[in-house]
Amino acid sequence: MLKNVRIIVLLLVLWSGPGCRQTKPEPELKRPNILFVISDDQSFAHTSFSGSKFVNTPAFDRVAREGVYFAGCIAGSPGCAPSRSSIVTGRYPWQNEQSGQHASSWLKKYVPFIDELEKAGYSTGRTGKGVGPFQYAGNTNDSLWRVTNAGGMVHSEISYDKKDRSNLEGYADKISGTDYFGNFKYFIENVRKDRPFFFWYGAHEPHRPYEKGSWKRMGKHLEDAEVPGFLPDNDEIRGDLLDYAVEVEWFDRHLGDILQYLEDIGELDNTIVIVTSDNGKPFPRAKANSYEYGIHVPMAIRYPEKFPGGRVIKDPISFVDIAPTILEIAGKGPGDMMPVTGKSFLDILTSNEEGYVKGENAYAFSGRERHSSSRYENRGYPQRAIRSRDFLYIWNMRPERWPAGAPRKFDPEDTLQLLPVNGIGDDGKYIPQSAYTDIDDCPAKTYLLEHAGDTDIKPFLDLAVDKRPEFELYAINTDPYCLENLAGMPEFAEEETRLKKELLSELKRTKDPRVVGPDTEIFDRYKRYSPIRKFPKPDNFF
Repeated sequence: MLKNVRIIVLLLVLWSGPGCRQTKPEPELKRPNILFVISDDQSFAHTSFSGSKFVNTPAFDRVAREGVYFAGCIAGSPGCAPSRSSIVTGRYPWQNEQSGQHASSWLKKYVPFIDELEKAGYSTGRTGKGVGPFQYAGNTNDSLWRVTNAGGMVHSEISYDKKDRSNLEGYADKISGTDYFGNFKYFIENVRKDRPFFFWYGAHEPHRPYEKGSWKRMGKHLEDAEVPGFLPDNDEIRGDLLDYAVEVEWFDRHLGDILQYLEDIGELDNTIVIVTSDNGKPFPRAKANSYEYGIHVPMAIRYPEKFPGGRVIKDPISFVDIAPTILEIAGKGPGDMMPVTGKSFLDILTSNEEGYVKGENAYAFSGRERHSSSRYENRGYPQRAIRSRDFLYIWNMRPERWPAGAPRKFDPEDTLQLLPVNGIGDDGKYIPQSAYTDIDDCPAKTYLLEHAGDTDIKPFLDLAVDKRPEFELYAINTDPYCLENLAGMPEFAEEETRLKKELLSELKRTKDPRVVGPDTEIFDRYKRYSPIRKFPKPDNFF
């Protein structure tokens, strides 16, 4: 009996010894969730963090204050579809064929980084506006087209009862009825399961149209609006800007609800929050233009555990860099994606650096082709732009075309009848959707057109719609409104030469068809799936 006890004790000692001791396995590192938040048409200047006095964005401000604020974020394009294409592919719009062009088709081969996150074990979803407008596959016969939106599987079923305004503080009549926060919460509680998540919150705001005068119900004041130098300063313009602010604040309100919910369930600090916008504000000489207020957008990223917060990065950062950064965060390669052009900036996020950190020769690139249907034979207005620390250089590749669209079109009710020049009828009123249709119809546009005969207003209309020189150069730190073209001036010749060389080099490197061919006009022939307008030949406008 004693012998048996000794054997048992010896076995226990050996089991617990260095060679056989059972040790608790190391816990698997918890991969961070990723919340990607994008508004629709918001310029860089319009957050309270950046100093705006008429736009209040406490949720964005929190992300920027506790995270990293990128003061020089440059969108892939001044238009939504090509810019969003740039985000999810990590490629410039001109590299993505029709899948980089407004209202064309999305080909299967342009795999978004979101697909790769799904393969890596992330639960993915979105609410609101995804990657569009694009035409996706309608049925199985569309063998070349992608079936689902490139922004992920949609969860937008939960909507507001617009008749019940009791819980809709800050709501205006033209705002989307989608309950972005409600859909996010549903995704977390019913779809996510036990996996890390990637979720795309794509607001429809502040895209037009707006409820005119909504600012009056929100307690805003005309004197608070800040009018940019490319628009006249009067009550009509100020009111339009305040209506825009109402929609930006609605977008931010939902972001705030999402952040609070994540905090309540203990997930916020394990969630990388990225907030930006697809392009600039929908006003004349902003959206659909490669000027500062068209391509310079807000961006902030928060992840206190790994990204030291309270920092401002001033270098130009490009949309093509977002995809490789997110992939590196997730520990995932590009997989089935087309070759990625952008470079990860995870090293900046994890550093303690701030200010200018990338060296003097840091650049971001942007470009556009077609925006809306706005010219004869559905032609676009091709632009390519390079942004440095101090300058913005724009190449208007077809300067003979009207940058904001043709000044007149055929009557959609009678396609043999031309509507009046500038869209102004005999009564002196603007006819909706009748001229310069790359500018969204809005009170600011209407005011410029209806007052074009006023000597103090005509210069602002000219800035928005007149033909432009082939090259434009702006010192954006002293001229953020891009009003003084420095191209061709001897004192800026060295800077212009340098930027032109860098721009051309990047366009050649990325095989831009406008530069390297073989078909330099291919962008104008991609099919557009949104409505087509009819315009006269360019020599028959007047």
